[in-house]
Amino acid sequence: MAEPLISHVSDTARWVATYRAIESARPDALFHDSLADRLAGEQGRAIVAAAPRAIRNGWWLVARTKIIDDAIAAAIRSGCDKVLNLAAGLDTRPYRLDLPPDLAWVEADLPDLLAEKEQTLADQTPRCRLTRHAVDLADPAARDTFLNDELKGVTKALVLTEGLLMYLEERDVRALSNAFTRPEIAWWMLDFSSPGLQKRMNKSTRGLMRSAPFKFAPVNGLAYFEELGWRTVEVESVFTVAHRYHRLPRWMRFLAWLPQPDPRSPGGKTWSGVTRLTHD
Repeated sequence: MAEPLISHVSDTARWVATYRAIESARPDALFHDSLADRLAGEQGRAIVAAAPRAIRNGWWLVARTKIIDDAIAAAIRSGCDKVLNLAAGLDTRPYRLDLPPDLAWVEADLPDLLAEKEQTLADQTPRCRLTRHAVDLADPAARDTFLNDELKGVTKALVLTEGLLMYLEERDVRALSNAFTRPEIAWWMLDFSSPGLQKRMNKSTRGLMRSAPFKFAPVNGLAYFEELGWRTVEVESVFTVAHRYHRLPRWMRFLAWLPQPDPRSPGGKTWSGVTRLTHD
């Protein structure tokens, strides 16, 4: 029996990288990632080819990337002195964004994925002070040690958990929230989805992502994090941004003229967004 294209959550990083490569090849690209295709490899391209037609366009991943790119730039303008990209996967922002050369950027993920990435990008030079740290974020002791070490002397860190929370149990999301309520962390940037989208994605990708189902989708959306003590700095709807930049499939464009759900109470509706949070 052939190995599944996605046998672990880490394999989804190749899927995302493929969409970055596809977007980068467009004449009107929202970002340019010259390394994405190299990182995605044959497996990433095969995952996209096997994806159900309804989601094969990848518009939401392109929109999510654009939102986070812009939010990182905003955080840097506001004094961010370190970025901690947790579950960084095959992200290439340290190589493609216009970053201050002295900005400290840390990528944390599982050892095998980071080792592969290190080898694949060995001939590339990042635009900031990039380091990589192998850590199991599901291990509280290892996570706390990592944060203690990386936040020494930092005053305004940005923690990014792009594409991570959806694969976690709710208790693990709460644990991360508690771990991030530290004075050195100025912002937590994350993406989240509604239960309706969770159900729809799990159904449509059942044959492709059996080993990596979506688990976390708060019923009250953004309010879930606000009830944990976080305050919203900014929030963007992935759908709205995709419409703004003309990335929605043709059959979805009429939906943009309908009233959009409140991000704090999406309920069962199909809604996803990216937010930057701070903790008072």
